[in-house]
Amino acid sequence: MRRMAAGVFCVGVAMVIAAAVGCTKLPPPTPIAELNAQQTHGYNVYQVRCAQCHNDRSNDPLNGQSLRGIFKKQYLASGAPANDDRVMDAILYGRPMMPALGGSMTPQERDDLLAYLHTL
Repeated sequence: MRRMAAGVFCVGVAMVIAAAVGCTKLPPPTPIAELNAQQTHGYNVYQVRCAQCHNDRSNDPLNGQSLRGIFKKQYLASGAPANDDRVMDAILYGRPMMPALGGSMTPQERDDLLAYLHTL
């Protein structure tokens, strides 16, 4: 009887932990072939400026966190809200391990990159 109670308790604890860490499955990114013109340009900006450090279509981190589903989550890894302003702040001003890219990107490139990131 004790073993059964301990097993039920362990399953309950595992379920609480799984719920706390967010075991929700992210929907897949929009296929590249289905991107509109702005998103495609943003994908190209991503390939040049971001892909060496961030995966976009995989959950695996590279030198930086994966960006897959970045806008499908409530918060960024930093704890900031996952919205255009906070993501653009990270792009413009950098993070502790991420260089600031703002001065090297045109406003159109920034907008296109955000449009692409919303497809992930």
